Amino acid sequence: NMPYIGIKTTKTLTEEKKAALAKRFGTAITTIPGKSEAHLMLGFEGDATMYFGGKTGEPMAFVEVKLFGTSDREHLTMLTKQICDILKEELGIDGANTYVKYEEVAHWGWNGSNF
Repeated sequence: NMPYIGIKTTKTLTEEKKAALAKRFGTAITTIPGKSEAHLMLGFEGDATMYFGGKTGEPMAFVEVKLFGTSDREHLTMLTKQICDILKEELGIDGANTYVKYEEVAHWGWNGSNF
């Protein structure tokens, strides 16, 4: 379990928008077998200065997904599509202006010990 999703974006994130994103990402993470909202941690960073292809001004996002353990390409691809869809629908960020980085972690600590 123990997934983390961090979102950095040029968009302003209101508390209401963060709550909507949290709910949708909580559902999306279940695309990865063995992952659930119950242990999902989210981080939001809005109003970021970002450049993509040497340009700025368009809405864009960088999303980091960290997973304890591994997953397969098919499920990660499905999650990338969901992430891009969520950002498009909630924040108006085109998938062409979104990067999603995956990191699979062998050691993960929680509550004073490691898994």
